[in-house]
Amino acid sequence: MHSHESLQPLDVIPADQLDAHLPAHVVAQLPQQSVTVFAVSDDASDTAAFSARYGFGLEDCANTIVVRYKKEGAEHYAALVSLGSLRLDINGAVKAALGAQRLSFAKREAAVEHSQMEFGGITAFGLPDDWRILVDAAVMERTQIVMGAGVRAAKLLLAPAVLNAWPRCEVAALTLPAE
Repeated sequence: MHSHESLQPLDVIPADQLDAHLPAHVVAQLPQQSVTVFAVSDDASDTAAFSARYGFGLEDCANTIVVRYKKEGAEHYAALVSLGSLRLDINGAVKAALGAQRLSFAKREAAVEHSQMEFGGITAFGLPDDWRILVDAAVMERTQIVMGAGVRAAKLLLAPAVLNAWPRCEVAALTLPAE
């Protein structure tokens, strides 16, 4: 299952212990099969540090970014899942996919408050029901991805097909071409 040589072995959290490690609303939406949850130390939670310590390439690390946008006079939030190796096309593809009139990255406090997750650990699972969740098409080309688990002290390892099968995810081309 691992296409990489892990520099540090993954400290897998058994399914029956997830409630003790992850926010309840994340656990509630997490698919029961096909997702490995593992603990990480806080100093290895950010993408670059995580990649260096655990041997996953940036192209296998999927970040969940929270954006705030205006559409039809109302303010909305959305989550964007994209690979650490690519740059989001915020003012082009993302704005178009959301049908947004105005779009900006959500302020840290607002992202934490609305998602009820830790900044730097926000994941697509467990977000408010009225949020759209857009997954960049490039994510679907990976064999497996690592993404946040709602807290900085854990990560999720899964095949992109798990996201694709999840009814809340919308796949769209959201990033700029690699340079």
